[in-house]
Amino acid sequence: MQAHAIKGRGVSGNPHNRYHSLHSVGDDGDVGEIKLLSTDIIEQTAKTVIARNQSPDVPHSQSVNPYAGCEHGCVYCYARPTHAYHDLSPGLDFETKIIAKTNVSECFSREISKEAYKAKPILIGANTDPYQPVEQRLELTRQLLEVCLEKSHPVSLITKSALIERDLDLLEQLAQKGLCSVRISVTTLDNQLKRKMEPRTASGQARLAAVSKLAERGIPTGVLVAPIIPSINDSELEAILEAAKHAGAISATYILLRLPLEVKELFSTWLETHYPQRAKHVLSLISQSRGGKLYDSSFGQRMSGEGVFADMISKRFLLACNKLGLKVAHSDKLNCDLFSASKPNQQMSLF
Repeated sequence: MQAHAIKGRGVSGNPHNRYHSLHSVGDDGDVGEIKLLSTDIIEQTAKTVIARNQSPDVPHSQSVNPYAGCEHGCVYCYARPTHAYHDLSPGLDFETKIIAKTNVSECFSREISKEAYKAKPILIGANTDPYQPVEQRLELTRQLLEVCLEKSHPVSLITKSALIERDLDLLEQLAQKGLCSVRISVTTLDNQLKRKMEPRTASGQARLAAVSKLAERGIPTGVLVAPIIPSINDSELEAILEAAKHAGAISATYILLRLPLEVKELFSTWLETHYPQRAKHVLSLISQSRGGKLYDSSFGQRMSGEGVFADMISKRFLLACNKLGLKVAHSDKLNCDLFSASKPNQQMSLF
């Protein structure tokens, strides 16, 4: 179904929340027009903030996300379905109703100070971007980095925002102790495509400039080419890797487009809106790479896919990395031996 693009937003509407038994539609059967497109920040107080996973596809076992939802508006974002847990839609709600965990640093500090806690690298930005626009005002990610520096806790970050340059002072101090690494996500170097696909993100050139500034300060920095979308941005793979190496990246990895739950519908509509003549071809290649479906969540397949197209991307990626001298790595080894929890005194006061 073709829809009208909304300037500055990645999607064109709010699909039904899968946890709701009822939903409203207009007389013509379409979801009612979305009139309010300003961004609302919903402040919440969290009880716990460290999320843990045992997925063999994910290089980190624990993460912290200071925000739910993301104003960057990337149409392909695999995190969109999580907004349904907050009684919101994975569509426009995801990019216009941002939940900020205002006590995230206090919670994080408390959780890592527990007696039984063992230090492992924490990933900031596993779900939504920790440097999306609201971070400039709230500084929740910076507060997390301050806790990591205070307690010498290892930390990694993933972002596609140049705002990370604001925190070079903290990141440099962490890096000097072997406590941090950064992945900059670069999807495209084509600004016209970027404006359609991820409207409120930094340009590819700005992200590469951030790579350079991080590398100059001795912060281990890699590039994440993600997502790779058949017949949309896959032709840029080698160019992105070459530009990243030139900027100072030491490692690289990639992820093939993932379309879980509502993202399938949102992405298909986006294709029909912006690339109607090639939409069927793109979806066909995705299906061929996902065992005949638009998404396969199986471990070992969900990040890289399978089949002829997926194998070709894998070979091109490895060949380019070998030629450029880029390490193929999802994460860097960080120092866990310096961690000092400064656990609070459990004994009650006599008076």
